[in-house]
Amino acid sequence: MIPRSSICLTTVSKKFTKKTALFSSSSSSLITLQDSHSKPPLSPFYNLLPPTHNPNNIVNLISSTLKQKTSCLSLQNDIKAILPHLGPHEISRVLLRSQSDHSSALTFFNWVKNDLNITPSLHNYCVIVHILAWSRVFSQAMKLLSELIQLVEVEGVSPNEDIYESLVGCTEDCNWNPVIFDMLIKAYVKVGMVEKGLVTFRRNIEACFIPNVIACNCLLSGLSRLNYIAQCWEVYDKMGRLGIHRNAYTFNIMTHVLCKDGDTDKVNGFLEKMEEEGFEPDLVTYNTLVNSYCKKRRLEDAFYLYKIMYIRGVMPNLITHTALMNGLCEEGKVKEAHRLFHEMVHRGIDPDVVSYNTLVSGYCREGKMQMCRSLLHEMIGNGICPDAVTCRVIVEGYAREGKLLSSLNVVAELKRFGIKIPEDVYDYLVVALCSEGRPFAARSFLLRISQDGYIPQVNTYNKLVETLCEFNNVEEALILKCDMVKKSMKLNLASYRAVISYLCRVNRTSEAEGLLEEMVTSGIQPDVETSRALINGYCEENKVDKAVSLLKIFAKEFKIYDTESYNAIVKVFCEVGNIDELMELQDKLLKVGYVPNKLTCKYVIHGLQKAMELDDDEMLGHNMLKV
Repeated sequence: MIPRSSICLTTVSKKFTKKTALFSSSSSSLITLQDSHSKPPLSPFYNLLPPTHNPNNIVNLISSTLKQKTSCLSLQNDIKAILPHLGPHEISRVLLRSQSDHSSALTFFNWVKNDLNITPSLHNYCVIVHILAWSRVFSQAMKLLSELIQLVEVEGVSPNEDIYESLVGCTEDCNWNPVIFDMLIKAYVKVGMVEKGLVTFRRNIEACFIPNVIACNCLLSGLSRLNYIAQCWEVYDKMGRLGIHRNAYTFNIMTHVLCKDGDTDKVNGFLEKMEEEGFEPDLVTYNTLVNSYCKKRRLEDAFYLYKIMYIRGVMPNLITHTALMNGLCEEGKVKEAHRLFHEMVHRGIDPDVVSYNTLVSGYCREGKMQMCRSLLHEMIGNGICPDAVTCRVIVEGYAREGKLLSSLNVVAELKRFGIKIPEDVYDYLVVALCSEGRPFAARSFLLRISQDGYIPQVNTYNKLVETLCEFNNVEEALILKCDMVKKSMKLNLASYRAVISYLCRVNRTSEAEGLLEEMVTSGIQPDVETSRALINGYCEENKVDKAVSLLKIFAKEFKIYDTESYNAIVKVFCEVGNIDELMELQDKLLKVGYVPNKLTCKYVIHGLQKAMELDDDEMLGHNMLKV
């Protein structure tokens, strides 16, 4: 094991700095500052100016003000002329001169960032976090580390620089504490960059910065949440090899990892290892195992552990009982789950909304809705407010049983108790009413709940518009469409198709074509059914020229070649025996991409017969006139 108090900076310096430094027998180092990173002074003629107008003097002026605890605002007015010369280099120099007083350093850093609106550089951030960590102001250091990660990793400030290297480089110039490298691991995990945290963990070990158990546990927890099982074992094994003393939290995380890995059989061996290192399985350990066994439907093993808990003096809590109840419900043993619920209450453990929801869900799956309603009343009577899950489970349970009216009654009852109904439950009920073919009831329900401030989801609106059209109430559908526009929502393809199809059926095809233009303008491409409805509509209205024009547009603009629409137009020409125009049209449509089929030929033959009959009638009429 490498002692934490003897950190090998030689390795780090060779990698990340130009100078080699070796510090030993102390977990941190005090450096005598000599204005490092100095750069050539500005023009000597500046020295002829008053002190507050001399850019060469800016670091001295600010440092003096900070030592005197004078307001930065008054300083800002005094040195207004030279503030443009305050760059990242000068900011770092001021911070380094103030490192013995972390409060002044932080005040200056915040003044630069918030009042002067200057984005500090990566080096500036690294200096201030070192100062704060040295002064053991860990919460503020962690906050700024997280902020720095956001700037560099997410917003792309200083994209070619590396936070880790910069932190190491700063150790040459300022007081520092190795804990900052542990904090960097935790900061990465905190902002959701667990992979970066793992890379930092590896770099720390390579550079002889041995992480503490808290940083390792934080990393293990993050990796576990992302199901990085192999990486969890990598960190765990390295902890053992480096002599990092693992604690109960470590073992509980790894127990959870074992359960996630699906290898519950290895748990016993792991628990023995845990006990060898002096840690007895605690409540968290047992709850993790019980929950895992229940999810794998190994209820016998779960209840065996439940008994062992009592034997070992670890009292099962609400989480234990709820996991077991959920396992029983999943196996269809809802009565046994309810019995366990009563045992739990008898032992003095108060149920919560999750334990009630477990039973309610179990009874809903069995279709025992009356029992669900009784549990709902019991919850409210015990002062436990039903949550979104409770409402959704009961409402959907009644709907599955074909009792949608009971669902609506439950919602009304819950509202009387002052319980807020989740909006997705309202959406579900509106859609369910539409699916049952009751759009008018859905519209009425929507108007009623909208008075409480409910705004339907766009899909809910679209479903209602579509269903109203199916039941021949396009006027209500168009009113809903206007409501959607006011709320910056728009119809989807299915709703546009439904409205267009209905308008075409009632000889309002021109109005339907206007909706087609609106639909295309909003970025929705028409489909075959939409084109078919419009062309058939114009054919029914004997506006065959409009139908032909649309047929060409659909082919050229949207690559829709619908033979049924084509045949509808052919049929109109054939019924009046206008074969000449039909042949001319057919030539044009062939060039566009339409190909006749058997039905087209049938219509054409019928048209030829019709034309011949018309010619015969015309000839007969002409002969009769001669007579």
